[in-house]
Amino acid sequence: MKVFRRPEMLLFLMAAAMPISFGVWQALLNNFAIERAAFGGVEIGILQSLREIPGFLAFGAVLLLVFMREQTLALVSLLLLGIGTALTGYFPSEIGLYCTTVLMSVGFHYYETINQSLSLQWFEKKEAAHKMGQLVAVRSFAGLVAFGLVWLALDLFKIEMEMVYLLGGGITIAITIFCWLMFPRLPEKVEQHKKLILRKRYWLYYALTFMGGARRQIFVVFAGFLMVEKFGFSAAEISIMFLVNGALNMYFAPKIGKLIGYWGERKALTVEYIGLIAVFSAYAFVSNPWIAVGLYVLDHLLFSMAIAQKTYFQKIADPKDMASTAGVAFSINHVAAVVLPAAYGLLWIISPAAVFLTGAAMGGISLILARMIPHKPEPGHEVTWSKAKITAEATG
Repeated sequence: MKVFRRPEMLLFLMAAAMPISFGVWQALLNNFAIERAAFGGVEIGILQSLREIPGFLAFGAVLLLVFMREQTLALVSLLLLGIGTALTGYFPSEIGLYCTTVLMSVGFHYYETINQSLSLQWFEKKEAAHKMGQLVAVRSFAGLVAFGLVWLALDLFKIEMEMVYLLGGGITIAITIFCWLMFPRLPEKVEQHKKLILRKRYWLYYALTFMGGARRQIFVVFAGFLMVEKFGFSAAEISIMFLVNGALNMYFAPKIGKLIGYWGERKALTVEYIGLIAVFSAYAFVSNPWIAVGLYVLDHLLFSMAIAQKTYFQKIADPKDMASTAGVAFSINHVAAVVLPAAYGLLWIISPAAVFLTGAAMGGISLILARMIPHKPEPGHEVTWSKAKITAEATG
């Protein structure tokens, strides 16, 4: 039992609880919004912008640490995520969907903020990339369960979407209560700063985080919406696509984590951003639904390499900065996310292709930033500027 109650096991259980709710919410969203709430591109853009406001305010998680421990805040956040998801199906109106989305999003983003902090604290640097890959695999498996639940409920048992939302949220709530009761107060290796901190030497990490949030929002919001609007995918078909995506991530994520440990952050992020430029450019002109599905899956595999952003920060950061910087980073990540979905909802009406081409351009900016990461990042050596210095590092 003592082995079961290790910090890593709590992280893995929480990593499983989160996608059950969020996966159900995500798989049903576009069809529920279109069929039940009569949403168009503008409304879905507004909803996604509202969903990202709690992410923009994620720095508030650091302030809450004055009143509760990180472990407690992570579990409270998961409860909010489960409750928000469970209620979603019972408010099939524009305002109702906006409100349940914000509630769900508060839980999701505050959990993600604290989860990142705890992962960077509890995982040793030499194995962090691999362990984080395992966390992605656990999340992918739980996502498989969620998407399988949606497909079986809708296609086989003909259950209404309202009940599927309730079931998904309820499972997350049950796992969270189990974690609350079964795990003791786990030790914090280093007492975290309980105030917001911005450090000049972390600027490259902040920049990568900002660009990642901007281009990621374009894909998360509009790639799935394209599947429904342009290709007429049903909620069950979207769930099958997510099942395939989750199965591949479950298998490949730990291997990608090991690869990051072998390659280093600079090379891993370079590969990710080159791939994303290609994916976004292709998505702008895709006319075959099977190619679109392939691009969607490839994007998620590439996104697993974003683990390298976290391990880069872990290598350059003061251990006391983990919680504070996680909150600040999530807020930076969501600055563009609050504005872009609504703005791009309007652009979508004019030209869906333009939405994805601007995503490719953002991938290009991220690629330039990634090339500034040293081969061996550490405190005092966070950025590499000159080509000559990069060559010296690679050979020395």
